[in-house]
Amino acid sequence: MAKKEEAISMVDTFSEFKELKNIDRTTMISVLEESFRNVLSKMFGTDENFDVIVNPDKGDFEIWRNREVVADGEVTDPNLQISLSEAKKIDEDYEIGEEVTDEVFFEKFGRRAILNLRQTLASKILELQKDSIYNKYKDRIGQIVSAEVYQIWKKEMLLLDDEGNELLLPKTEQIPTDFYRKGETVRAVVARVDNKNNNPKIIISRTSPVFLQRLFELEVPEIHDGLIMIRKIARIPGERAKVAVESYDDRIDPVGACVGVKGSRIHGIVRELRNENIDVINYTGNIQLFIQRALSPAKISSIRLNEEERKAEVFLKPEEVSLAIGKGGLNIKLACMLTEYTIDVYRDIDEAEEEDIYLDEFKDEIDTWVIEALKAIGCATAKSVLATPREVLIEKADLEENTVDEVINILKAEFEEE
Repeated sequence: MAKKEEAISMVDTFSEFKELKNIDRTTMISVLEESFRNVLSKMFGTDENFDVIVNPDKGDFEIWRNREVVADGEVTDPNLQISLSEAKKIDEDYEIGEEVTDEVFFEKFGRRAILNLRQTLASKILELQKDSIYNKYKDRIGQIVSAEVYQIWKKEMLLLDDEGNELLLPKTEQIPTDFYRKGETVRAVVARVDNKNNNPKIIISRTSPVFLQRLFELEVPEIHDGLIMIRKIARIPGERAKVAVESYDDRIDPVGACVGVKGSRIHGIVRELRNENIDVINYTGNIQLFIQRALSPAKISSIRLNEEERKAEVFLKPEEVSLAIGKGGLNIKLACMLTEYTIDVYRDIDEAEEEDIYLDEFKDEIDTWVIEALKAIGCATAKSVLATPREVLIEKADLEENTVDEVINILKAEFEEE
C-alpha cells in the first residue's frame, strides 16, 4: 500500500501545481486521465477496457479494468479475459460470458511506470502552462500591466507578474531616463506576444503611444466613459508628447478635462513618464487649423498647403519661429508626426521687406545642404539670416563657425552691391 500512497501524493503534488499555475480543473483532470491511459496502453497494449476516475476533491484516483469471464484454461489475453475460477474468487455468482470489473492498484505498475507517469504529467502540464500564458497575454495586448523587476541585463529587463509569469522590457522600449532596481514595480503596456516553438515571450513597452493613451484613460474618467476621445498621439519618449482630443459632449472642454484643475490629472501621467512634457490640443478635421494648433505655443501668420504631397509651408513672425521649432526641433517634429504633414517653417516677410531675397537664389555660391539647414530653423531669406545672431545660426542650424561666416559675407555682399 506504500506505493499507492506514493501515487496519491503525486496527484496531490500536481493538484498544487495546478493551483499555482492557473490551469483549470477540467483541463487538469483530462491531462491526468490521458497520462494514466498512456501508461496503461504501454503496459497492456490497450487502454480501451480500463476506466480511469480522477477525483479532484479528494485528490485521488481509481483505475478499474473490465474483463470477460472465460472457461478455465481458455484465457488467451489476461488483460481482456479472466478464468471462471479467478472470477469466482471475486464473486461466486459470475458465469462464463459475463464481464468482471475489478480495481487495478497503482503499485502493480512498478517504479519505472510511476516515474514515466511523473515525467509525462510534468511535460504535459508545462505545455499547458505555456499555452495558458500565451492565450492570457495575447488577449491583453494594448493593456497596462504591473510587474516586479527580477533581473536587469544590458539590453533588457526580466520582470515577473503577480502569478510569476515572465515579462521582458527591452531597452528600446524603456524611457531613456528610466532607472529601476530589483524588486521595484514597473508599469507598462503589453506590446506583443511571440510564441516561437511553443515558448511564449511577452514584450512590454513604456515608449509606445498606446501606453500614454492607457494612462489618460486611467486618469481621465471622461475618456474612460467615452465622452472624450483621443484622436492622435505623437510622442518622443521621455522628452515631449502631443495629444489631440475631441469631445462628444459640447458641454465638456476636452483639453481642460484632460489637464484637470491646476494640472491635477496630467501630473500623474507626467510623473509616470519621467517628466515628459505633454501638450493636449483640440482635434479638428480642418487640417490648416489642426497644424496651427499642433505648432502651439507659436502663433502662425499663414499656411500654404499641398494636400497631394501632404506638405505645409507655415509663415510666422520672426519672434515666433523659435517657438514653432522648439528646443532641439522637438515641437515641429511632433507637429509633423501628429498631423502627418511635412511642415516647413518660414519667416513672414513684411511689405517693407519685399526687396529681400530667398536663399534658394544663392545656390551658385552656397551649398544646398547649408541652405536647407538654415531654412529648417526658419531662415528662408537673406535678410532673415542676417537678422539672426551669429551664435544662434551656429547652434540651431548646427553649422561650423567658418561656414556661417562665409554665408553672412556672401549675403552682405549682395545687399552692398545693390
